[in-house]
This record gives sequence, structure tokens and C-alpha cells, in this order.
Amino acid sequence: MPQVTTGGDPTQIAVCLGLTLVIALATWLTLRREGHDGSKKDVYLAGGKLSWLFVAGAITLTNLSTDQLVGMNGNQMLLLAWWEISGFVGLLILAYVFVPIYYRARVTTVTELLEQRYGGGGIRTLVSALFLFGMVLIYLPAGLYSGALFLKTAGIDFDLLVLAGFLGVVAAAYTMAGGLRAVAVMETYSGIGVLAIAVLVVVLALNAVDWDIARGVPPERLTMVGAADSPIPFHTLFTGMIFIQIYYWSTNQPITQKAMAAPSVKEAQKGVLAAAVVRILIIPGIVVIPGVVAFQLFGDIDDAAYGRLVGEVLPPWLSGVFAAAIAAAVIAHTAAVMNAAVGLYAVDFHEKFVGKVENHWRLSGIVTVVLTVAAVALVPVFDNAKSIINLLQQLNGLSSMPILSAFIVGLLFTGVESRAAIVGVVWGFALYALYSFALEPAGLITLHYIDFMVVTLATSVIAALAFNRFALGGRARFAPREVFAGLARRSEEEGFG
Repeated sequence: MPQVTTGGDPTQIAVCLGLTLVIALATWLTLRREGHDGSKKDVYLAGGKLSWLFVAGAITLTNLSTDQLVGMNGNQMLLLAWWEISGFVGLLILAYVFVPIYYRARVTTVTELLEQRYGGGGIRTLVSALFLFGMVLIYLPAGLYSGALFLKTAGIDFDLLVLAGFLGVVAAAYTMAGGLRAVAVMETYSGIGVLAIAVLVVVLALNAVDWDIARGVPPERLTMVGAADSPIPFHTLFTGMIFIQIYYWSTNQPITQKAMAAPSVKEAQKGVLAAAVVRILIIPGIVVIPGVVAFQLFGDIDDAAYGRLVGEVLPPWLSGVFAAAIAAAVIAHTAAVMNAAVGLYAVDFHEKFVGKVENHWRLSGIVTVVLTVAAVALVPVFDNAKSIINLLQQLNGLSSMPILSAFIVGLLFTGVESRAAIVGVVWGFALYALYSFALEPAGLITLHYIDFMVVTLATSVIAALAFNRFALGGRARFAPREVFAGLARRSEEEGFG
């Protein structure tokens, strides 16, 4: 870990702080006339009032934080662009398959849909716990760490914990003061700045190497066809990659929450499709090209690549602008995950096991403080990771495929009990944990983790159906049309069709 320092370019710091305040002011001016009633929908779904523009901005920046800019560029190879290219497909699936499902089900959290489908709350509680596990122990501290690392390597030379603490506290303030509304608005405003300057960084980076990105760079860092030992072997694009994208974009609470906050299905779909266009046209280049250029200029420096390149190619005042935009992106991303985590706790745990929530704003404030302290405290854990993005993707398998199996069984089959779905999820979690921490490190299984995610998903579905049949005596029936028709009938009966 770098030595503790307290300093940096005064111009850069001043510009960064100034623009951070400007974004906060713009957000407040946009929201100041909005009323609040303290309900679940008000706090966690922005009252169902997000226009397509804010849906698109919120989805884009919830994903595009320093995890991507720092982590993907930290690999210093073009191959990582496949995560973003395949994300385009994931967003199309969200728009045309899952958005109508969520609106028909009229849910606040994705876990509520599982309870509806299985007729029991056990699977909802388990999946919500797994979501919270990932958010508290992985997403929040990793996002703060990568954001602090970027700011430090870009020239704002304070201790990582100090920077992470600053980002976390500001994110908590947004979550407590404005809920999802404030988060979505800030994400949109800061997202415009992030994308604009990120594109400028690509242009200036290429200009710094005379537009010759290949000079002195090994072929394996330039290819888009990954070898078997690469972070993304090419065949995995057609195996585990698609399921990872379905999980992330269509069943992951911090993302789907934004799509559920529009006033109608059509408005939500417009926002998701706009986010998909941004993802395919802009995102792939900005998350890999600077990393490869950094390899030319500085060598193999892992996750420090992006921040150091920005500090090199941008003048101090403009790097301060970008630092402010990145800080806002980290703050917005952190606030979004916090808001989703608070929503899951309030709706799936507090109301179920503690008591009815009279005012969700008050509960949100208390839980947000706890999450902020925990996230900042866990930041040093990620300081030893060689690649933050590869670590995150691999750890995601602990919960992503088991959770996706519950959605697949629930949406494609009828006659499956909640207990069977729980068995499938537990099986998947245990299997992937065994692979990650025992079998793969010992060399007993050499299958790439993306491939093993397919194994985890398939066997989790099989485990759920088998337990339902042989232990519970149930008879599952493949009937996706019946499931969707049932959701449509429920929507019409409640006057939501």
C-alpha cells in the first residue's frame, strides 16, 4: 500500500471540490419541489416518477464507476471490452423480458417477485441475504477502493482511507437526503461529464502515442480472441458470459431498481434502450484503450494504469474536472448500491422480522450510516488485489448463478415449492465456493471460472427440480407462458394493466 501522504495539486483539488458542489447544487435544484411521503415507493423507487433520461443515466453510471474505468483499464488489454459489448445484449433482455415482468408483478425489490412465484417467503429472504452479502462485503468497499485509488494516482495524493471515507460520507448524504430520486439525478448529471471527459482521455491518450496503439504492446494485449488462460477465453462469450449478463442487468437489485422507477413500462424501456445505445457505442473504448496506452507509456502497472494516464495527458485544471466527475460517479454508484441495500433490508428483513416501518426515510438514515462505516473499514482488503475487476467478477459467482437459478425455475416452471428453490441456491453457493477456494486453487479443476458458472447454474436448477420431485413429492411443469399470463392477470386485477 502506498505511504500515507497529504497533498496534491491545489488547482486540481479546488476544481474537484468545486464541481462536486456544482453537481450537488444542480441535483438539489432539480429535486427541491418534489414532495416525499416516506413510503417504500417514494424512497426506493423515486415515487415511480423517473423519466427515461434519468433511468438511462442512472443505469449507465451505476455500472460505469471506477470498478470499470480503473479495473478494466487495469488489465491493460483490449479483451476486457467484451464485458461491455455483451452488456448490450443483457440490457436488451432487461428491456423486453424483465421490465414487463417486474411492472406486472408490482414489486419494490426483485426478491418480492420470487416470493410471488414460489408462494413462500423463504427463498425471498435467502436471495435478499445473498444480495446484501455481495453489496456490503464486495460492491461497496470495492467501489470506494477503486475510486480512492483513481483519485490518488491522478494526483489528489491523500491516503486511500481518507479518500474512500470522503466518498463514502458524501454518498451516504445523498442516500439519506434524497433516496433513489437524488441518486438517479446525480448519476445522470455526473454521467454526462464522465462520458465526455472519458472520451477526451481516449483521444489524448492515442495522440500521446501518435495513434499507434500497437507499438511495443504484446499481441495478447491487443487481440479480441482470448486464449484459454486469458481473463475471457473466447468460447466463454457463448457459454457463461450471457448468463452473467442476464443476472447483472435483469435480476440485480441496484440495476433493476432504476428500471422499476419509471411511471410506465414504455418509459422504463426507453431508458433501458438508451442506456444500451450508450453502452455499445461509447463504453467499450473508454474502458480498454487508455489501459493499453498506459502499457506503452508506463509498462505493466495494473489498476494504477488509468489514474496515472489521466494525470499524464490532462492539464491540472482539466484533470481536476475529471477527478470531480469520477468522484461524483463513485459517489453516485455507492449511493445507488446503498439505496438498494437499504431497500432490501427494510422490505425483506425489517418489516418481516422486526416490525412495520412507519417512515422509510428514518430507517434509511440509520442503515446507511452502518453500511458506510462497514464499507470504508473493508477498503484495505481490496488493496492486495492484482486486478480489481477480475476479482469482482470471480467473487460474483458465489451469488450470481445461484440467484439466477431461482429466477429461471420460478419463471419457467410451475409447481415448484420455495424450499426446493432454496436447496438449488444453497447448492450453487456451496459448489462455487468449493471450486473457488479449494478445487481450482489446488489444480483439481482447471475449468475457467466463467465456464464453471454455467456448471453452477445448470446444477442449481437441477438440484431445485430434483429436490422438489423426490423430497417434496411435487411435480414441476415447464410452463413459461402460463407464468407470464398469470402475472398479466394479477396486474389487471389490481388495476395496473
